[in-house]
Amino acid sequence: MSPLTVKNISELSNLELLANQVVEGFITGIHKSPFHGFSVEFAEHRLYNKGESTRHIDWKLYAKTKKLFVKRYEEETNLRCHIIIDNSASMHYPIIKNPSINNLSKISFSAIASGALMEILKRQRDAVGLSIYSDKVDHYSPSKGSDRHRRMLLTYLEDLLKKTSKSTTETYKILHEIADKIHKRSLIFLFTDMFQTTKNETELFEALRHLKYNKHEVVLFHTFDGKLELNFDFENSSKKFVDVETGEEINLYASSVKKQYKIEVENYFNNLKLKCMQYKIDYVPVDINKGFNQILVSYLISRKRFL
Repeated sequence: MSPLTVKNISELSNLELLANQVVEGFITGIHKSPFHGFSVEFAEHRLYNKGESTRHIDWKLYAKTKKLFVKRYEEETNLRCHIIIDNSASMHYPIIKNPSINNLSKISFSAIASGALMEILKRQRDAVGLSIYSDKVDHYSPSKGSDRHRRMLLTYLEDLLKKTSKSTTETYKILHEIADKIHKRSLIFLFTDMFQTTKNETELFEALRHLKYNKHEVVLFHTFDGKLELNFDFENSSKKFVDVETGEEINLYASSVKKQYKIEVENYFNNLKLKCMQYKIDYVPVDINKGFNQILVSYLISRKRFL
């Protein structure tokens, strides 16, 4: 990906600029990758289907190509996509005083990644909807394809870059609510760190299965900080670790628990992956330190399969 010019989140006037730069950098690099066959350019024509009205045929293009193409318009969409973002307190970790494009919290990463997805969806003339939740559904917008709608959703995403959250969440309850609202077949992207109590694991996967009703395609972006939350890479000095959602505290040396911690977390991640395979949910582990390409490649693969 080519370097981004925005150095600090506070310098950003709106998320659209950054999302566009992320996508442009991705497109520049995609032609050098195994995914060069994917089209991420704006499609303003589609092939004419025999028997439909000839009213919107582009005759000038026919004169050049000897093929019938129909002009496409704002309201025409190939796909409906719905983005769901977990905005609970744990998603605001790590707490960063001076965030930059290479130094983000999980929620900031998710907001920018979602903005980049919306930018590609715009170029494909696909419809997009958005849900943001904490201990309740904070925002829900159904999928639409208009530019006005997309800009409204970007405003909600920008708020995630500016505000903190102290809310806990029971994701499974919220996902059932959201699933009941999405009636038309959609490609669903869920950004969450999957932090929850063990007792709710079964309920969570039942909620994910609910999202697959109506033939939805579901992609779980399991969002985490690989350095701190997976590898437990802290200085080996006595530190107080505080659960940002429950407030529980523990004092310890990182080295005393690091080995066992990594085993437990890796087992948890592997179990998530296996459960998702069982329920035919695409599981994508997303380390926020590794950039946005992983998100956009997943979109292209999912879109090709969905249509």
